[in-house]
Amino acid sequence: MQKAVVGVIMRDGKILVCQRKRGTRYGLQWEFPGGKVERGEEVLQTLERELQEELGIRNIRSDKMYTVKTEFPDGNSFDVTFCFVLSYSGLPSNREFESIRWVTPAELKRLDLLEGNKPIIEPMLHEFEVEKNRV
Repeated sequence: MQKAVVGVIMRDGKILVCQRKRGTRYGLQWEFPGGKVERGEEVLQTLERELQEELGIRNIRSDKMYTVKTEFPDGNSFDVTFCFVLSYSGLPSNREFESIRWVTPAELKRLDLLEGNKPIIEPMLHEFEVEKNRV
């Protein structure tokens, strides 16, 4: 089973999602930024590398949520670790995707989200409400 990590980034009441490039595996589906853990890497090292490669930002502080085993329709399976990115430096810019977009929780529920990212939706929306109420 492969390991992957994704970063959930929230700002001003919205969540950052990225659309996979047309013509790639799972093309045009939406996902949170992140990727596969490489040999010798820890989860947070992977998160740091992926955020830099994909969005040009540096993870300053994140909170690991949990890991979920995910089976994809094509037979691939991953242990996906979800992390809330609590602070970062730089401005997210699209370096690897068809597009990136900040969406509201309601918009997120309507997107064609990658199977491996779906388990995060309900816990993330709960966390989103908690964060909103802290402000």
